[in-house]
Amino acid sequence: MLSEPRSGRLAAWGNALLAGLVSPDDAVLAIVGDDAVHRVEGLPGESGPVGLTLALGRLRTLGATGLRVALPAPGHPLGLSGPPAFNARALEAQEAVVAFGVPYGFVPEVTEAGPEGDVHVEVLWHCLPVREAPPADVPSLGEAERELAEALRDATQVLSKLDVAGSGPVAEAAVDAYRARAERGREALAPGYPPRAVRVLELAQRVGLLISVAYENGHGGAVSASEMAARGEALRPVERTARRAQVAAYNAYVEERER
Repeated sequence: MLSEPRSGRLAAWGNALLAGLVSPDDAVLAIVGDDAVHRVEGLPGESGPVGLTLALGRLRTLGATGLRVALPAPGHPLGLSGPPAFNARALEAQEAVVAFGVPYGFVPEVTEAGPEGDVHVEVLWHCLPVREAPPADVPSLGEAERELAEALRDATQVLSKLDVAGSGPVAEAAVDAYRARAERGREALAPGYPPRAVRVLELAQRVGLLISVAYENGHGGAVSASEMAARGEALRPVERTARRAQVAAYNAYVEERER
């Protein structure tokens, strides 16, 4: 979840396009990534789904000046501002994009087809009304960076004490290998973002990957019920902090424009 959400690519490269820093073709290529195609349905003035190029152009015409990311989880409506119908849809997808300057948001619906090893992925973004209000629980870049450093230090101490898989050099090597594959040929953020946003995003993704490794590699030495509970207690706040930091990084472009 914390590696690179589709909402992050749409917001980052959509912001670069709205600012005139990249061409429509380059923006769409970066947003689609390894997926087969992305389309947008429910856009004002359109009777059916349209391509990303047309959709981003229409957003600019409607008055959009930026795009924000939301990465909600149960009990944590991170980046959302309502109404309840949009929040529920975003929570189900665990991500969304909210336009700044116009009252619309976008939630992805991902469809996969094809045999293993040759999966065809299509994404349909649903355009829905949103409430124009400050997004929930999004920190500043400075706050996010401080919180990440503190959460990572505290969690590492707890996980190491419990001998949990994901807290040692093997996990670090797995994360490094994953990042090398994931980041080959791509930028961490689109043009126009401040260097601090790039730094915060990379740290948030690294923390998120460490959490994933810890979960996926079993309980490590945490074999008792109390140790398993302690592991979960250590990971949950770090994961929440990493999500907050990731949203802060993606939203930094819009926050800079507001200031």
